[in-house]
Amino acid sequence: MTNDDRATVWHNPRCSKSRGALALLAEQGVQTDIVRYLDEAPSRGELEDVLRRLGTDDPRAITRTGEARYRELGLAGADRDALLDALAANPILIERPIVLVGDRAVVARPPQRLLELLGG
Repeated sequence: MTNDDRATVWHNPRCSKSRGALALLAEQGVQTDIVRYLDEAPSRGELEDVLRRLGTDDPRAITRTGEARYRELGLAGADRDALLDALAANPILIERPIVLVGDRAVVARPPQRLLELLGG
C-alpha cells in the first residue's frame, strides 16, 4: 500500500469491531474515508462492487445472517437477487466493517483481517 492509497470503511460507530478497524488503520497511518452505511445505504451497484472487490459473487459474504431482520424477512432461502435487494433496503443486514483499498476489500472481522489489504 502506498502513502497515496486511502482506505474506505463502511462503518457502524456502535460496533466494536468497526471501531477496532478504524483504530488499527489509524495505528498504521492509513488515511481513512468513513461511510456510515446505516445513514446512507449503499446502492445495489455499490454492493455488487464490494462483492467484486471481495472476490465473491455471494452476497451472504457480507450479510449478517444472525440479525433479527434477516429472519423477519425470511431470507434464509433467498436467491442472490433477493439478498442484494434486501441489503440495499435494510443496511442493518450488511456485515461490518467492510474495508476497501484500491480494487480490493475485506470484511474486517476480526479487525486484524484488514492487514491483508495493507500488506499488498
